[in-house]
Amino acid sequence: MQTSPFSVFGISGSLRQSSFNSMVLKRAAAIAPEGVEFDLFADIGALPHFSEDCEGELTPTIVHDFRARIAGADALFVATPEYNGSMPGVLKNALDWASRPTGESVLADKPAAVVGASPGGRGAVRAQADARKVLTAIGAEVVDRELPVGSAHELFDEQGVMLDQETENGLADHVALLVESAGGPAPDEPDELATYSLECQRRALAG
Repeated sequence: MQTSPFSVFGISGSLRQSSFNSMVLKRAAAIAPEGVEFDLFADIGALPHFSEDCEGELTPTIVHDFRARIAGADALFVATPEYNGSMPGVLKNALDWASRPTGESVLADKPAAVVGASPGGRGAVRAQADARKVLTAIGAEVVDRELPVGSAHELFDEQGVMLDQETENGLADHVALLVESAGGPAPDEPDELATYSLECQRRALAG
């Protein structure tokens, strides 16, 4: 039985100070099941551009730290915006660093989930699909579920609390599914955990 807290490493693919995806990530951490802790990585923009010339002894310290924190986590939770129909380059760059060296990726067999928020109605579904595709190619065990968080600019109050209960229930469900897939602690009262309805997803996709 696991005695230490179950750790989820969280990455937001946005550099914007008031990022909706960073807010989603922080909200996911706040509503995670008891016994689950999030480690949020705030320095994604500080990671250098990936180059094989910078591997081995030349690997930057921040990259070593980034990889070590992923390796030490029980699962990975990614929140991505959508730029030009896909995930931002800064997120792809981070995942590229995490995938190296060949055969030693800290993402191999790592349980992972992806969520996406955007001001539009679609909720970054194309970016989510691309992020899941890359994580799967790297070797992560990706939860086969998307969570479109559309109209994100209307979802939070000044303290970062979600104003829409259905969306928050969906986020809680998403986190719980990731934790369950990784063998983490179950919610104390699973019957109270609302399932994100297919109707809600259809509305988000319809814009």
